[in-house]
Amino acid sequence: MTDRRPQTAMVLAAGLGLRMRPLTERRPKPLLEVAGRALIDHVLDRLAEAGVSRAVVNVHYLGDQIARHLQSRAQPRVVLSEERELLLGTGGGVVRALPHLGSAPFFHMNSDSIWIEGPRPNLVRLAEAFDPATMDALLLVAPSAGSIGYGGRGDFTMTADGRLTARDEREIAPFVYAGAAILTPALFRDAPVGPFPLTTLFARAERRGRLHGLRLEGVWMHVGTSDAIAAAESAIKASLR
Repeated sequence: MTDRRPQTAMVLAAGLGLRMRPLTERRPKPLLEVAGRALIDHVLDRLAEAGVSRAVVNVHYLGDQIARHLQSRAQPRVVLSEERELLLGTGGGVVRALPHLGSAPFFHMNSDSIWIEGPRPNLVRLAEAFDPATMDALLLVAPSAGSIGYGGRGDFTMTADGRLTARDEREIAPFVYAGAAILTPALFRDAPVGPFPLTTLFARAERRGRLHGLRLEGVWMHVGTSDAIAAAESAIKASLR
């Protein structure tokens, strides 16, 4: 364990899960199960393994169900960030939660992104690679081709020293954001008020040369549709043979 390893984390769990319907008509997407375990538990388990002691989870759609599911979770200890009156987006949700996250860099996790580990835990690798002197954000990125449940055109290109550049809308990029990152509170300085996407701040960090990436080791799985659940379960089963 390194001294720089974040002790807190933000887990995004407030989305509406529209692409998962009808599975999400009565259950929030973070509670859908993959390989017998809720998506949000897959994420929180990774954080616990990385030594995180407190995770802030934002809730909106069917938030009471998520609150009940997490109330007995001890490692990491869960703090809820309320968005039940107004959904704040991936950026505004973090701004709301900043008082719970402290003044040090923290892990940032999407609740629908899971992965099969490679030789070393990816969150540990992320913590070891993070340099607050040169980075406002370090994103875990996965190859666009070969990832489970992803059929898009990619998000970023990456230089040899790890700096990220967002894909032009007419291009195809080799890397996709894998839903895990280390972010600094400084990234949110002078952030917009109200709902906004986190990509707004990623773009600002990119312009400053302070948006970096680390390639995921293993297999990334984006569980964003009902079909992706079966694909993820098949990949997990195959990895255990």
